[in-house]
Amino acid sequence: MERRLAEHLSRWLGGRPAAPGLDVIGTPGRGRPGWDGKIHPAIGVASPEGGVLSVPPEHAAAVAEQYAKDKDLASLGPRIPALVGFPELGWFTAVYRWTTRPAPFPDAGVWVPAADPEVPDWLRPFGGDVLVARDPATGEHLSGVGVKRHDAYGHELAVVTTPHARGRGLARRLIAQAARRVRDEGAVPTYMHIPENRASAAVAEAAGFSDLGWLAFGAAEVR
Repeated sequence: MERRLAEHLSRWLGGRPAAPGLDVIGTPGRGRPGWDGKIHPAIGVASPEGGVLSVPPEHAAAVAEQYAKDKDLASLGPRIPALVGFPELGWFTAVYRWTTRPAPFPDAGVWVPAADPEVPDWLRPFGGDVLVARDPATGEHLSGVGVKRHDAYGHELAVVTTPHARGRGLARRLIAQAARRVRDEGAVPTYMHIPENRASAAVAEAAGFSDLGWLAFGAAEVR
């Protein structure tokens, strides 16, 4: 495993996928606000070799005991939010991607502070700098990338393109551009999407984020 990714997962989750099966780890960080200022009480990542589920220390034994009985995260997952004290949350599963070699597409956007008055509302919660692409003729916002700075070693990218600007390759170029900056700053760029989202999968593949059989999962707000 790439060193920076291993360091990121160890800091973010309290451990990294290594042994077969699922390792339930009690991590104090689950009780602290994440990149968005919210508590994320259960987060996990699994590689083909094994997985890690990070939960608050006081709930680790109960979750581990239940997993030992079920041996099936797919069925246990939806019950985990209640087990860790957040019954109002749902459960998500996503394809987890990372890269050390982003695609060499030409830049498609510019970095601006998330607090810039012209930045779209959805990008503001990311903080720091966000990457935006505008129509050169009208200045209209076309697409943007926000960075979830989980820790110094792992930064997750999220992209949204306005409907009428899709199909131009903007998203893949912006994701590759953002990934190069994350890599150059010493972190590993990561990317997640639900398995059914083929458009997001295509963007990730084109930008250099191959599907290596990794998954992410955890408690999340129900939308």
